[in-house]
Amino acid sequence: MQLRIKRAVERVPGGMMVVPLAVGATITTFAPHAGSFFGSYTNALFTGALPILAVFYVCIGAKITRRSLPRVVRKGGALLAAKFGLGLAAGFVLGRLLGVEPIASGGLAGLSALAVVAAVNDTNGGLYMSLMEEYGSAEDSAAYSVMALESGPFLTMVSLGVVGLAAFPWQTLVGAILPLAAGMLLGNLDPELRALLSSGVEVLIPFFAFALGTTLDLHRVWEAGLLGLALGLAVVLVCGVCLIAVDRLIGGDGTAGMAASTTAGNATAVPLLVATANPAYAHAAAPATVLVSASVIVSSLLAPPLTALWKARVERRGAKARG
Repeated sequence: MQLRIKRAVERVPGGMMVVPLAVGATITTFAPHAGSFFGSYTNALFTGALPILAVFYVCIGAKITRRSLPRVVRKGGALLAAKFGLGLAAGFVLGRLLGVEPIASGGLAGLSALAVVAAVNDTNGGLYMSLMEEYGSAEDSAAYSVMALESGPFLTMVSLGVVGLAAFPWQTLVGAILPLAAGMLLGNLDPELRALLSSGVEVLIPFFAFALGTTLDLHRVWEAGLLGLALGLAVVLVCGVCLIAVDRLIGGDGTAGMAASTTAGNATAVPLLVATANPAYAHAAAPATVLVSASVIVSSLLAPPLTALWKARVERRGAKARG
């Protein structure tokens, strides 16, 4: 008997990230000492998110080709800069209101500058490229080769540092982007290495997602439900308005901007990585991971229909102008 497990998981928005993360969180919630009980490789998987992520970012970097950068830097660079700018703005406003600590109680409990900046900064690349294949151009799709520089904690740490919320040593900032840079170097030096490393991206996602999930308690997930929904809506709507405007300013029709208004599954790892680099964010990391996870799901659900609606609107206006 064969089970279509992969197909079932992929029916969930961001399923390869969300489902293993949920499994890890469920085990931690109901059997918090399972990893240490079994020890050895089992415990390593329960506690090994950082090493897996380091390898993951090498593989991501290998997908970024040197040849693609000049052709798509206008589109990808503009969208990347816009998202970075939005992250800076969110960090500045929330940093002045909250500092580095999350809100401790009430309906906004768990909200922090870290959560919002991490949710805003990183675009769901797989979803973006699939939407561009259907509604955009080859240039729009290829733009993600530049936007992939969002992946990892680098931009979030820069954003938090620029707005004065925390100081990160230069070694930490460089270290956050070195795996990505190493992957880019290897992939561009040897096409066979690019093919090998690029193939590891999809394979590694469920493993680091599970390891991240084991750091979460589902009781906190339940508590953050409505707030996570609100964060996802805010990411889609605020980023959507701004990125559509940026896309149109550089000659696009806004479709790529709408498709980029999401939170990547990779972003769920960013709070933990930032807290590892700077312990000042230790209290914010766990609730931020929950909120970012919710934003991944909400934005993945909303972006496709909104992108389709925007493209239909653009085509209607074009038909009227021609008529």
